[in-house]
Amino acid sequence: MKFRTSSDVSAVGPVPHSAYHFDGRRGRFFEGWYFKVKLDKPGHSFALIYSIEDPNGDTPLSGTGAQIMGPDDSYLLQYAKGSKDFWADGDQLALGATFKRHPESSAGARWDKIIGKEQFDAQIEQGYQASLTWHQGSLVRAEEGAGGTLPSTVTSASWAFSVEPVLGWGDQNQKQKATAGWLAALPVFEPHWQVMMAKGLATGHITWGGQRHDFVDAPAYSEKNWGGGFPSKWFWIQCEDFQGAPRVALTAVGAKRSILGLSAVVEDVGMIGLHWNDRFLELVPWTGSVQWEVEPWGRWRIWARNEGFEALVEATCDSPGTPLRAPTPANGLQPACRDSFFGKVRVRLWNIKGYGTTADPPLLDVTGEGAAVEVGGGPWDATWKAQAQMRQPLKSLVGLPVDVEGLASLMPGPLRPKGL
Repeated sequence: MKFRTSSDVSAVGPVPHSAYHFDGRRGRFFEGWYFKVKLDKPGHSFALIYSIEDPNGDTPLSGTGAQIMGPDDSYLLQYAKGSKDFWADGDQLALGATFKRHPESSAGARWDKIIGKEQFDAQIEQGYQASLTWHQGSLVRAEEGAGGTLPSTVTSASWAFSVEPVLGWGDQNQKQKATAGWLAALPVFEPHWQVMMAKGLATGHITWGGQRHDFVDAPAYSEKNWGGGFPSKWFWIQCEDFQGAPRVALTAVGAKRSILGLSAVVEDVGMIGLHWNDRFLELVPWTGSVQWEVEPWGRWRIWARNEGFEALVEATCDSPGTPLRAPTPANGLQPACRDSFFGKVRVRLWNIKGYGTTADPPLLDVTGEGAAVEVGGGPWDATWKAQAQMRQPLKSLVGLPVDVEGLASLMPGPLRPKGL
């Protein structure tokens, strides 16, 4: 197995917001990371989900969580109050946490960077480390302190695998994009969201409840969130493995989010992000229209269009899924969403010809099994029908060609926004 570190140059180039965003402020703040590996059999995937809440350790919600969603919608959580044994890099995608050291390791030692596989194995009995290209860890069931009643279904997990990035969030061989536009660099939207890798190839192993799963070039995906807490309501569809279409990857989402952290000021937003034949199509409300119909569970339908394209994403799921915890604004890490790896998704894409009509047949018509599907927040007592409605002047501002990274590079280090 080839060992890669987070300093390796990615084939997709740097992706905005991959680094840690915490700037030392006090009060409510979380950052969460989601890394998925899809195995051959539908429903047999893994998602490694890490979160840090209130990193200053000055509130009752301060804590470090590591959740794993496994095959057949199984689940494991290890949680610890506080944040002293968590670290993340403010310049690149790299993070880790120690829940328990091996007795013979240096008791007071603390690391703050990716270390070698053998060194990690020798020092860390329970914990993890993650970067763009390397993932390693070992967890046990330990739920005390986390919110809600959501028992783990396995008692332990361990893993070590490398990832070769294939698609980021943007056109191939071009500068990658911030998922929510340049305003993601400012405390405007709650929460912020970034797809870091729309598709990669993972090689290694994961041992889950005593059963080892080996894989070579398995489809992989990663994203993150940060801010004061998850949206009050949302849905999500993700698939990077379509039949006969190795260069297609999809992420679609809709959410009811707050503006400027004000719970009374909310808007429905959504998007379809589609990599297709080395192109990236981002159908978003600031350049077109996005609307959806999503049932409380089992059926998702989202369509969007801009001046050049129209897309329709339809997903179904026959499995009941499993609850997962998410950082909530008021109560910290709580059961707040339902997920499954048993999603079936169909994506169609059309050119728009004159007078706003779509051309038949579609440019793209692909299906995938083993997709990740999710609903979260609430209430979910009926089908959610909505159209994205971004408020002005934010709708006009987010589309401006602002080079945030370039501007930030001109600022003194202490004033530079974190995580760019």
